[in-house]
Amino acid sequence: MTLVKRNSDNSFPSLFDNFFSRDWMDWNNSNYSSTNTTLPAVNVRENDHEFTIEVAAPGMKKDDFNIHLENNQLSISSEIKSEKESKDGKYSRKEFSYQSFQRSFRLPVDLIDGDKISAKYNEGILSIHLPKKEEAKPKPSRMISIK
Repeated sequence: MTLVKRNSDNSFPSLFDNFFSRDWMDWNNSNYSSTNTTLPAVNVRENDHEFTIEVAAPGMKKDDFNIHLENNQLSISSEIKSEKESKDGKYSRKEFSYQSFQRSFRLPVDLIDGDKISAKYNEGILSIHLPKKEEAKPKPSRMISIK
């Protein structure tokens, strides 16, 4: 957190008041959305048989995720709420935590077999396997005879 001293004598703040007081090297919020929720990093890989989407989500459980396919749009979301309360004599502390995200991907209609999509969560990585349709897979080369 950066503390900023403001001049209370001036009722019209200067354009440069916040410009010079900001910490331009603070990259802590670089992976946050405009609602201050973390967007997990995503890798998309392709091979001859499938696409794989990998979502980095350490510390979560497989039950924390919702994966939904509708009209060739794949949506991955999570919502975690927690509340902790501790009391020690005269003092008490109550903390709330809320995390959520949603990522969506438009799937090509002619490439993905939506009925065979599968997912697994292992060691902080959610992997979603999107098998290609048979007609979209590359065909092996063949000799064509000349008649």
